[in-house]
Amino acid sequence: MSLSSQQHPPTDSIQGLIEQLEALRKELENHAEQGREAILALPPAHKVSAENLLHYLAFRSHDLRPLQDALAPLGLSSLGRAEAHVMSTIDAVLNNLYLLGGQHPEHGETASPQDAFEAGSRRLETNTVRLFGETPENRRTHIMVTMPAEAATDYLLVHRLLTSGMNCMRINCSHDDPETWAGMIRHLRDAERATGQPCRILMDLGGPKLRTGPMELLPAIVKIRPVRNAQGHVLRHARIWLTTTLQSCSESAAADACIAVDEDWLAKCQAGDLLLLRDARDSSRKWRIREVTGDGCWAECNKTSYVENGTVLRRRGYEDRTTVRSLPRKQNVIHVRNDDVLLIVNSDEPGQPALRDDNGDLLSPGKVSLPVPEVYRDTHRGETVCFDDGRISGIIEKKSPGRLQVRITHTRKPLEQLASGKGVNFPDTQLSLPALCDKDLDALEFATRHADMVGLSFANRPEDVRDLHERLLAMGCEDVAVVLKIETRWGFARLPSLILEAMKFPACGVMIARGDLAVECGFKRLAEVQEEMLWICEAAHVPVIWATQVLEGLTKRGHASRAEITDAATSQAAECVMLNKGPHIAEAVRTLDDILRRMQDHQCKKQSMLRKLNIASKFTTQQG
Repeated sequence: MSLSSQQHPPTDSIQGLIEQLEALRKELENHAEQGREAILALPPAHKVSAENLLHYLAFRSHDLRPLQDALAPLGLSSLGRAEAHVMSTIDAVLNNLYLLGGQHPEHGETASPQDAFEAGSRRLETNTVRLFGETPENRRTHIMVTMPAEAATDYLLVHRLLTSGMNCMRINCSHDDPETWAGMIRHLRDAERATGQPCRILMDLGGPKLRTGPMELLPAIVKIRPVRNAQGHVLRHARIWLTTTLQSCSESAAADACIAVDEDWLAKCQAGDLLLLRDARDSSRKWRIREVTGDGCWAECNKTSYVENGTVLRRRGYEDRTTVRSLPRKQNVIHVRNDDVLLIVNSDEPGQPALRDDNGDLLSPGKVSLPVPEVYRDTHRGETVCFDDGRISGIIEKKSPGRLQVRITHTRKPLEQLASGKGVNFPDTQLSLPALCDKDLDALEFATRHADMVGLSFANRPEDVRDLHERLLAMGCEDVAVVLKIETRWGFARLPSLILEAMKFPACGVMIARGDLAVECGFKRLAEVQEEMLWICEAAHVPVIWATQVLEGLTKRGHASRAEITDAATSQAAECVMLNKGPHIAEAVRTLDDILRRMQDHQCKKQSMLRKLNIASKFTTQQG
C-alpha cells in the first residue's frame, strides 16, 4: 500500500492533541512573562537563553509521557529533545498537527524551522567558546586537568598535558599557594608558545569546605622491617638511608626508612661498619652499612626495628655515638565501626580516638573537631552526617552548645579509619554559610590577574553568585567568567535561580561536582541528578563541566576499569570533562581524548547520531 492511500489518523484525536499543545504553549508563555523582570536584568546576549530556560522549567513541570506516546505513532517529534529550543519544538509539532488535521497553522514561523532549531544549539556553542575557548580540532568536548603541585616546577609535565589534549588548566586554590600557582601558569604560558596551542585557566576558590580538624599527634616512631615470605624467611633486608636532614632526603623513594643523624658522626661511617642500637622496645639490633655516598650512608638490617627520636646509634669498636632526631610525628586516626558514637565539637583542640578498657568496653567516644559555629546552630537531631565522601555516615542523636553526638549507622568496611582533613557533609541540613570565605579573597585577587574563569565552590544561593559578581565589579574585573560548582543538594535544588544570576557575567558555566553531590543527594540518585543538571543547563545554553573520578583508576594507578571507560564515554554529553591529578595524568588525557573523539560520532548530548555502523554494513553485504 502506498503512503498516499493509507488511512489518516482521526481528526478528533488530532484536535485533542492540538488543544493540549496550545494550552501547554500558553502556559509556557505565561511562565516566561512572570520572569520578565529577571530576564530584562540580563545582558542582551543571555536574554533569549533565560527565556528558553523558563519555558523549559514550565515544560518539565508536567508529566509529558502520555503526550509523547500519542505523538510518536503519528511520526511526529515526541518532544524528547526540546531542551535547547523548547518553543520551536512545540511550534513545529503544532504546525504538523494542524496540517494533518487539514487546518492552517496558527503560529507562523518567523524563521525557517531549521534555523529555529539550530539557534539554540548555536547559542550553546557560542557560550562554550566564550568560556573554554575555541573548539578543539576533531573533538567537540573540552578537557580540563587539575594541576598537581609538581606542575609549578616541572615544565615538561605541563607541556605533555597540553600536547596530549588538555584545553583548560584547573588550579585548586584549596591547595598550595600563590607562588606555586604562578609557577603553574608560567609553565603553561611557555608551553602555549612552544606548541601554539591555547589553554584557558580556571581557578577554583576553596569555599566553605567542611573538614575534620587535626588529630592528636602520635609518638615519632618508625617501624623498619625486612621483606619476608609466608614462612617468615627474610627475602630482602630492610634498607635504611642515614642522612643529616630529612628535608633533603632524595633517596627516600628507595628506602624503607630515612633516619637523620649528626653530620660529624655520619662522616666517620665506612662501608662494612656494624651499627649497634637498642630500639624503642628495648630490643638489641644490629645494622650493617653497605654503601657510603657524598650525601649519606645505606644501611641494612634483617630484624624489625622500632626507632624513635633519641634512639642511640654507635659503631661497634668505637666510642663515638649519635642520636636519631627529626623524625616527624604523625597524626592519630579514629577507628570507627557501625553503631559507634562519635562526637563533633566546635573546637580547635585535636581530635582523639575512642578510649576503651581492657575488656573493650567504651570509656569515652571518639572526638573530631569542626570549628564552624554555623554547623551547631543549623543542625537538628535526626539529621544525617557523612564523613570522607560517604565512607562513614551517621545520625545526630544529641545536640548541645558546640557539640553534636553522632550515632554511626554506616561504614563501607567493618572497620573504617577517620583521619584529619576529611570532608564532612550535612545533606539534610541547610547550612547558612556564604560561598565566599575570608580566605578566598586573596585567591580571588590573584585569579582576577591570571585566570579566565573563577570557580565558585559550594554555590547554594543566588546571593552567593551576586556577592561574587559585586566583588569582581568593585575590583574593576568585568571580563572574568564564573563556573558554579554544584556540590550540595541545596545548590542542585536552586540551580535555575543560580544560573539566572550567573548569566549576568560575560560567560558562565556549571560544574557537576559528582563526588559531593553523591554524598549530598545519595549515591543511588547521582545518575538522575546529573541528567537533570545536563537538561537544565542545555535549556539555558550554559556549558557543563563533568567532574570527579573520571578515569580515576587510570590517572592514579595506570589502569582504568571497564566502568570508568563507560563513564568517560558518557561524559561527552557535557561540554567539558575534568580529570583529577595523578601519576598517570598525561596518559589519562590521551585516553580521554581518544574516547571523546570516537563517541561524538555516535551521540550529541542526548541525541543518538545515526552514524554508519560497520557491523550493519557487513551484515547487509553478507545478506546480499
